[in-house]
Amino acid sequence: MSAKIFVTGSTGNVGRELVRHLLAAGREVIGARLPHENPEERDGLRYRVFDFTDESTWSPCLDGVDKVFLMRPPHISNIKRDIHPFMHFLKKRQISQVVFLSVQGAEGNKMVPHYDVERGCIEMELPYTFVRPSFFMQNLTTSHLPEIRDEHRLMVPAGKGKTNFIDVRDIGEVMAKMFLDDSHIRKAYTITGQTSYGCEEIAQRLSVGLNRPIRYANPGILRFLAYHLARGRKLAMTLVMLALYTVVRLGKGDISTSTSEEILGRKPRSLDEFIQDHRSILLGEAE
Repeated sequence: MSAKIFVTGSTGNVGRELVRHLLAAGREVIGARLPHENPEERDGLRYRVFDFTDESTWSPCLDGVDKVFLMRPPHISNIKRDIHPFMHFLKKRQISQVVFLSVQGAEGNKMVPHYDVERGCIEMELPYTFVRPSFFMQNLTTSHLPEIRDEHRLMVPAGKGKTNFIDVRDIGEVMAKMFLDDSHIRKAYTITGQTSYGCEEIAQRLSVGLNRPIRYANPGILRFLAYHLARGRKLAMTLVMLALYTVVRLGKGDISTSTSEEILGRKPRSLDEFIQDHRSILLGEAE
C-alpha cells in the first residue's frame, strides 16, 4: 500500500509542482490550505486547513498520513517557536519520512531560518530528507517581477558574485522522486540548474529573451532594504533575501552539481528556457 503524503505549501509554486508529480505517480495527497483558500480537489487530492501555529489543525491533516513535505512559510522566521512544535508532533506520530525544502548552503548558514529547521530534524531524529536547491528561477517572476517588468532592472545586492538558478518545475519533480524511494531518508541533496551566472549576465539574458534592455542595479545593503520595505515586503523576508544574496556577493554561491540531472534522468531546464516559457509574465502581458 502506497503512503499517503501531506504537503505543506501545496498551493505555492513548489508545492503545486510536487503535488502534480505525486498524483501522476498514483499517490494519495493531502494538501495544506489556508482558511480563505478554496483550491480544486480531484482524484487522489484532498485539502485540509493547516496552520503551523494552530495545533488544532494538525491531527485532521495527518489522519492516515505516512509522509510529510515540510516547507517554511516565508512569514515565519522564529523556527523554534513556530515550527519546532509541529516537528515534535511529527515525531510523536511516527511519520516515516519528512522531506524538507531547504536552501543551498543552509547547513552552514545560521542567518537563514532553514538552518534551524534542519538542526531540529537532526536533533529530534526525524527521518528527514533535505533538498537544498539553488536560487529559484521563479524568483524572477515573483520577488523580482515588479523591478524587471516595470523598471527594466534587476535590483540584487550580489556584487559580481555568481549563483546557480533552478526551475521550480524541476525541484517539484526531484522531490517527488525523494518520496518514492526510501533510500533517500537521512540524506541531504544540493540541487542546481546547469550553470552559474553573475547578475550582469542574467540581466543580459533577460534583455535578449524579452527584447528590451534590462540593466543590473547593484544596490548597497541599505538601499536594498529600503527598496523592498517601501514596497511592502516584510522585514523578516527582506533580511532572508539579503542573507542569501550576501552569500552570493561573498563568492560562496557559485555551486553547480549534477544531482538534478542524475535524479531526473535529464538535464534540468536552462535559464533561457525559463525566460521564454515566462516571457509574457516578465513583459507584463499575462492576464
